Order: sequence, then structure tokens, then C-alpha cells
Amino acid sequence: MTSHREKVFADWWGRAHKQVRKEDRKGFNSLVILSSWTLWKHHNTGVFDRVQPCINTIIREFENEKHLWVLAGARSLGALA
Repeated sequence: MTSHREKVFADWWGRAHKQVRKEDRKGFNSLVILSSWTLWKHHNTGVFDRVQPCINTIIREFENEKHLWVLAGARSLGALA
């Protein structure tokens, strides 16, 4: 069953996606997925390793992961972020 938060996020993503220029949509989607993935991993570190949330750590993890995604071929992400 889909939670209310999942529905709100999916609705936001769908609306935001339509507002992005067509040539930038692939990069935008990669940016949303990477941001969500980074936040989820950081959340899990807090839950399972009892690490305090830290915005600087999240930003650093995002930048490191973005670099790897671009190296792996996510060129449209590199152009956006």
C-alpha cells in the first residue's frame, strides 16, 4: 500500500518534471533519484549505526556519489548539478 508521503512525493515529482525543459528532464530525474538515494542512505546510517544526522555529511556524500554517477555515464546529471 502506498503511503501518503510516497504519494505526495510522486505527485510533486510528476509536476516538477513537467516544468523542466524537455532537454533537461533526464538530468532532473537523475538529480531527484540521487538526492533521494543519498538521504535514504544517510537516514539508514542514523537508524542502524546511531549516527547523528549532519547536513555537511549529506552534501559531501551527494557530491561524491554524483561524481561516480557522472563517471558511470550520467552526463545529463553532470550538466545540471
